[in-house]
Amino acid sequence: MAAKGARAIAAKVLNTLQSGTSGSLGNLLDDYRDREDFSLIQELCFGTCRWFPALEFLLHKLLSKPLKAKDGDVRWLLLVGLYQLRELSIADYAAINESVEASRSLKKPWAAALVNAVLRNYLRRKDDLENELLSGGSAARHAHPQWLVDAIEKQYGYIAPDIFAGNNVRPPMTLRVNLNKCSREEYQEKLAEIGLLASAGQCADTALILNEPCHVDELFGFRDGWVSVQDEASQLVPSLLELKPGQRVVDACAAPGGKTAAILEREPELASVVAIDSSARRLSRVTENLTRLDMAVSSPDASSIRSDATVRLVAAKAEELDAWWDGAPIDRLLLDAPCSATGVIRRHPDIKVLRTPEDVAHCCESQATLLQSLWPCLAEGGLLLYTTCSVLAEENQNTLENFLNSTYNAKCVRIVADWGVECVAADGRSLGRQLLPTDAKGPDGFFFALLRKITSASKSE
Repeated sequence: MAAKGARAIAAKVLNTLQSGTSGSLGNLLDDYRDREDFSLIQELCFGTCRWFPALEFLLHKLLSKPLKAKDGDVRWLLLVGLYQLRELSIADYAAINESVEASRSLKKPWAAALVNAVLRNYLRRKDDLENELLSGGSAARHAHPQWLVDAIEKQYGYIAPDIFAGNNVRPPMTLRVNLNKCSREEYQEKLAEIGLLASAGQCADTALILNEPCHVDELFGFRDGWVSVQDEASQLVPSLLELKPGQRVVDACAAPGGKTAAILEREPELASVVAIDSSARRLSRVTENLTRLDMAVSSPDASSIRSDATVRLVAAKAEELDAWWDGAPIDRLLLDAPCSATGVIRRHPDIKVLRTPEDVAHCCESQATLLQSLWPCLAEGGLLLYTTCSVLAEENQNTLENFLNSTYNAKCVRIVADWGVECVAADGRSLGRQLLPTDAKGPDGFFFALLRKITSASKSE
């Protein structure tokens, strides 16, 4: 018998997630999106991941002995139960009764008494336990894995608590207005007319932040390409690339296509755009997004899409140039590199469960490989925009500095802006700009570095 109730399903999903064999939380939840109680399942899964290190601390205090490895689903059910009691407005008795019933749905009837006892014990000892948590280790207090707490505290010092707090809030729903359809102010008025309030973004001239999230079909003109959902940080990409008509542009890690679309909205008269992703499945999302915006695309599966294409989709590893590059120099190259995603934890709290220091090291290796492989494709005078959604220096300014030190014809162009923090090398060189996720209504954590290919070994202006 499969798990039936929302709590049992959440425990099952989270137990599978921690095994590390089935991808992200979003992928695991796809199997349940047609259920009437999906919103509750999603809330339980995301919320339990968001507070996972703190919940683990509390559960350790409440269990007289650890559960066996084979009972990981019961352990997650207890964590889900604690999350409900701490963070949700569900009545305590209902949260406990439903959690007890979920143990039976998981075919662990022996656990019913344990679940009941642990959750009721939490309620009896709540004040003392929460005080212990606040005075305990930094991982539990900030609800982040210890390795990440150590890394962020070392790098950011007194700002670190603001980053932790920013990662623990629910993210805003941010829109990118298609300025080819209307101005940001005009679209804001259209939203107000249908009862949706929004404020202008802090950094990007296309960004609107909704006061409250909604379904995309509630947004005026969404299906007709008037607006897209995209965090404000990503919306800065087109302006940084200095786009002009007739340029050849490559988006090297394109899925799900938001940045590709934003580039085309900013400059519709590019000579060509190639959007690359290593996953054909993820690339299908690019097709969906571009098609909604009425942008012509082509891909290896051309049977279902338009043929008068300006965007070529390629399922390949970007570093394997033979799969996509025709040898003609590229004017603008966007490398949104694979990374730890430590800047978007508020959107993907399962990072707290899944990510390890070894993952960061692996990402750094991939980033270095991509930079070295793609650089020869860039035209002299051309620009490569290197971005990550990480807040860790080793993936950002350190990776960039290593590349600059080994590449004679690469120069980092200083990004002059009133957003983010400038990253500077020991010798005073600019090494990009970092946005931090410290504002509940602000952009995600994101790193930008703009590289120009120069014609001589001199890097002086």
